[in-house]
Amino acid sequence: MMSTSPLAPANAGVPASDARPSLTVLSGFWPSATYAVARSLLAADPSLLLIRHDLAGLGTGTVHRIVRDSEGVLEDERITLAHGCVSCTLREDVLPTLARLARAHPRRDLMLMLPEVVEPEAVAAVCAHCLVDGAPITDLLHVDSYVTVVDAEHLLDGLASTDDLKTLGIHAADNDDRGLADVIVRQIEYADTLVLWGQSREGAYDTSRLSVLLERMAPWATQVRVDGDVVDAGALARQLRGTRRHRPETPGVLTRGLEGYNLGAHEPHPDCGVVSVVFRARRPFHPRRLHDVLEEVNAEVIRSRGHLWLASQPDTVIAWDFAGGGLSLGSLGRWLAALPDPHWNEASDHRRLAAALDWDPYYGDRHQHLVFIGLDLDPAGLHRTLVGCLLTDAELAGGEDTWRGYDDPFTDCFPLADPDPNNTDTDTDTDTDTDTEGKQV
Repeated sequence: MMSTSPLAPANAGVPASDARPSLTVLSGFWPSATYAVARSLLAADPSLLLIRHDLAGLGTGTVHRIVRDSEGVLEDERITLAHGCVSCTLREDVLPTLARLARAHPRRDLMLMLPEVVEPEAVAAVCAHCLVDGAPITDLLHVDSYVTVVDAEHLLDGLASTDDLKTLGIHAADNDDRGLADVIVRQIEYADTLVLWGQSREGAYDTSRLSVLLERMAPWATQVRVDGDVVDAGALARQLRGTRRHRPETPGVLTRGLEGYNLGAHEPHPDCGVVSVVFRARRPFHPRRLHDVLEEVNAEVIRSRGHLWLASQPDTVIAWDFAGGGLSLGSLGRWLAALPDPHWNEASDHRRLAAALDWDPYYGDRHQHLVFIGLDLDPAGLHRTLVGCLLTDAELAGGEDTWRGYDDPFTDCFPLADPDPNNTDTDTDTDTDTDTEGKQV
């Protein structure tokens, strides 16, 4: 059941000096829960416009777009794209549709409900880098918040799933090799606001445990719980709209630590069984010892993430990305300590500041920063295992020339382009959007 009073005003939370319509982006892997939130927001504000895209026909280059408000469907069209993929859909129809509606209805806010396999960060990237009629979309509208809806009944199963999207028949393109759990964690971790919808099949305690788990996975997000039989649409709208929570400058989750942002919460004492462990160290990992414990350290983990450095590859920042039983390691470019000075200006201001505040005379900005989140983890045992992978005093004394000769199972997994010290205009590997699919473990 849904209660619809009081009504949320159009352009809720947008200052009077800002005439742009506000955009709320809804994502979630379980469409029934996501659409329930969308219906609640429509009920709370009759002026709100909802845009949805059905990607069922994407393989044949067809996308089904529906625009509606609380009164009913306003547009129902099937669009043919030159290339059937999610990125093409975002560039060629989603952005132009948002721009068209913002121009045609300047006093009506917009809500974009993403298909279940689309990650909100992909939308943010398109909004940041793609122009519509020669201008950024933010000239026409204000991105208020990215809201991710998770279904309490299915969340744990989704996070533990080892299925990939192709196996499930819901992949977004022929080359879409993402796992189901990968999509879910990326939707959760990019959110400004998380909605935990419904209740766990196991009861109230388990629902509370899911709430704690979400808080540990995305401590930067505001969490809203909707677990009653009656939804107060007006109250929900006030929690989800007009919040101005989105900060477009915030980096992706794997580079948060490099940029000086919070990467995770260190909560080693169980809360409803949920444990979150932050591991930080200055010394490099020995490549063979780390490789040999990868399965062990993630055995009881739901999610782990961060970055590290290997003694045998001391120039490279290596991303660590674990979900759904699979670990992906990849390059995030070079440590600043390994870059010629002229290239430092190509790193972000936040990264240079974070490095300067934590600079070590010997290691520079190189360090380990990993977060492990799971149920009933042994934080002390995990810490001992990881510390055992760091170089000993005797190994440190050997120096980088010796380290580079270590037995390294990761050899050639994270190639780096050589920066040209004589050309300050050359692209370098300091870009935080670098592909991280270097090695699947």
